[in-house]
Amino acid sequence: MTGAFLTTLLFSLSVIFANRSIAALGPMRANLGRLTLAVLVLGSFAHTLGNGLHGAGLTWFLLSGVIGMGLGDLALYGALPRLGSRLSLLMTQCLAAPIAALAEWLWLDVALTPAQLLAGLIILAGVALALAPKKTDLTKNKNLPPSSAPSSPSRIVPTITALGLTFGLLSAAGQGLGAVMSRKANLAAALAGEPTGGIALGITAAYQRILAGFVITAAWFLLQHLLTSRTPAVTAVGQRARTRSDAPPRTWRSYAWIPFNAFSGPILGVSCYQWALATTASGIVLPIVACTPLVIIPFSYWLEGERPTPRSILGALLAVAGVIALSQF
Repeated sequence: MTGAFLTTLLFSLSVIFANRSIAALGPMRANLGRLTLAVLVLGSFAHTLGNGLHGAGLTWFLLSGVIGMGLGDLALYGALPRLGSRLSLLMTQCLAAPIAALAEWLWLDVALTPAQLLAGLIILAGVALALAPKKTDLTKNKNLPPSSAPSSPSRIVPTITALGLTFGLLSAAGQGLGAVMSRKANLAAALAGEPTGGIALGITAAYQRILAGFVITAAWFLLQHLLTSRTPAVTAVGQRARTRSDAPPRTWRSYAWIPFNAFSGPILGVSCYQWALATTASGIVLPIVACTPLVIIPFSYWLEGERPTPRSILGALLAVAGVIALSQF
């Protein structure tokens, strides 16, 4: 359980730092920068003290990285400017748990009890309560792109949109399915007689996952660069690109958020996450990690000035109550 609790704290800090780096550098540069640093740091360890790119679970870890660290993280970085860090993480973590539980049931034959299904419904109810925008908010914001929010590096004001909710759902699916594939990788390693527990092996697994995610992110970054170089006035997702006059200047302070984001997220956070998944079922790990929204609320208010509404707090508490119940059944 220690790995899961450490993951919760580290992921909370990571999303705050990610929001800062996005505001300063843009989502693609911020994500690619943190993954590049993570590959270098984790690879240095894995190829000297770990298994490098070897092991019976390598293929599954790579697939887990493509889905979770690659496609899932791209979706999360699409959700962050549109939902804010607290709501993005609330949706991703709380929905990932039932998605993973369903996938384990269909694929690994891990059946859910009626009590577990009820806990999953409580989670979804809490997420819906916290995220459902008011009708006036939809009317006010439906024509406002995320780029219309204040561009200060220190603060991103969330604008809830249908596109943001879609990105949040894809991010949750990526994390849930990626976790199940990591469990499959650990099962393959155990069947081959390889050790699966311990933080050292968690770091090697994190390296294998993140390397695959890095390839996906780098390929998307290159594709986006090629598209925007041909049509510089419009970004690859159809939003107006900021001109040089309204874009925040990039200084060494802008890039300083990348190491904080990398170490709290893909380096230490994912290593603890893989450590937890190596010893505990994803149906237990993900509910614990889903408590991250409670941890992030004070950080989000302190660093971003994002004041939670009573409904958001009530929804978060309901969702966390659901994931706690899920972990007990």
